[in-house]
Amino acid sequence: MNQKVLIVDFGSQYTQLIARRVREQHVYCEIVPFHRPLKLEEGVRGIILSGGPCSVNQPGAPDCELEAIIGQVPVLAVCYGAQLLARRQGGRVASSEKREYGRANLRIKGHSPLFQGLDVPSQVWMSHADTIMQLPPDYVLIGSTESVEVAAFQHQSLPVYGLQFHPEVTHTLEGAQIIQNFLYNICHIPPSWTPAAFVDSTVAELREQLKGQKVICGLSGGVDSTVAASLIHRAIDDQLTCIFVDNGLLRKHEFEQVMVQYQQLGLNVLGVDAREEFLQALAGISDPEEKRKVIGKVFIDVFQREASRIKDVQYLAQGTIYPDVIESISVKGPSATIKSHHNVGGLPQSMKLKVVEPLKYLFKDEVRNVGRDMGLSEHFIGRHPFPGPGLAIRILGEVTAEKVALLQEVDAIFIDELKDKGLYNDVWQAFAVLLPVASVGAMGDERTYENVVALRAVGSRDGMTADWSKLPYDFLAEVSNKIINQVKGVNRVVYDISSKPPATIEWE
Repeated sequence: MNQKVLIVDFGSQYTQLIARRVREQHVYCEIVPFHRPLKLEEGVRGIILSGGPCSVNQPGAPDCELEAIIGQVPVLAVCYGAQLLARRQGGRVASSEKREYGRANLRIKGHSPLFQGLDVPSQVWMSHADTIMQLPPDYVLIGSTESVEVAAFQHQSLPVYGLQFHPEVTHTLEGAQIIQNFLYNICHIPPSWTPAAFVDSTVAELREQLKGQKVICGLSGGVDSTVAASLIHRAIDDQLTCIFVDNGLLRKHEFEQVMVQYQQLGLNVLGVDAREEFLQALAGISDPEEKRKVIGKVFIDVFQREASRIKDVQYLAQGTIYPDVIESISVKGPSATIKSHHNVGGLPQSMKLKVVEPLKYLFKDEVRNVGRDMGLSEHFIGRHPFPGPGLAIRILGEVTAEKVALLQEVDAIFIDELKDKGLYNDVWQAFAVLLPVASVGAMGDERTYENVVALRAVGSRDGMTADWSKLPYDFLAEVSNKIINQVKGVNRVVYDISSKPPATIEWE
């Protein structure tokens, strides 16, 4: 992480996507909010200014200290960033009631290192209302579209570039080449940000930071906590103690299976059976957010109780990943509440422990790649995401032991069939939901009035957006038949075809 790019966030919905595109070129980057003073600390080799929803002409529009960076390091300004650059450098930006949104063909003017290797014309994606009407002094035009004269521009002598379009979205067909040109040819950053390099540097840093210190880590069975614990274990070995709590809301046989796999990894894991505590605390509660709060409180109580038995602990390890960090420093301000699914969110304050978060600068797909580089089993790396509150938010209404047992059976059939038919890795997340309704059915010569379950499968990259998976009809028919025949109490299966947005992935 010696050489990096800073991405200045002006509130664009695509800011994280810019970061992902930079990381895909094996270059390290960090996102900083526009209101944070820009510090060109050692290692910063370039700046990217993001887009944003505001007009540069409106009072109080987001701004940053451009004078502190222009001429110091290369700058790539995108959409709002390009308009801000043009305005601040002496150009003219006009506001319009009409947005330009959609595909356009970029025609390149002259020869720019930013556009080296691009086809002409090249499809780009526009999304803006303001238009750059006049370039600042010392800037030249390098690209136009049918309807936008100033689609791309650069300084005559400094490595400063502005793009009215979004190179980070897939609709800009050669956006990856543009970003690569900026990183490699203009910033001169080598593509050295790799999983192996991350593992080596992080283990070395952890070894130095945690020398002689005891660490505890709450495990969930998921990829984030498992990779975090494995990195720390590689650095300090038996100074790490992990705690895996069975809250009674896990998948079928998950606690026993995961405990065995953790032991195979060589982790020192304390397994805690707290099923009764959680189910008793949830009795009579139907509201989704109240269920989450109850589960979070009981988890903290159980975790603190178990952790107190380990003497002289100085650090709490968490599997926090970069989207959580970005949310806390976003241009919209820190989150009003701790994420309900982040189980150990309330522990550091109450336990007075220092926090170590080895994954806090990684996106989910990067965490998976690091885990693979470390040789972790695909059982951990490729598992579908599972919410902290577990099956409690997949049981709509009150949670009981009987409902959990029923849903575990349904979910196991669905997941096992996905794996058997080679479909498991084709979806981002798949699960079953127990609905708070019953329906009439006919089984044999008997009339039934039993539960309805919904199956949910979505495709996504990071969970921020998701589309429902078009699973084969024959597969869905077979799964439905098995569930109804093998799970007593279910006589109807439905399939959720909602996308995110407007729906969420989980039902609660």
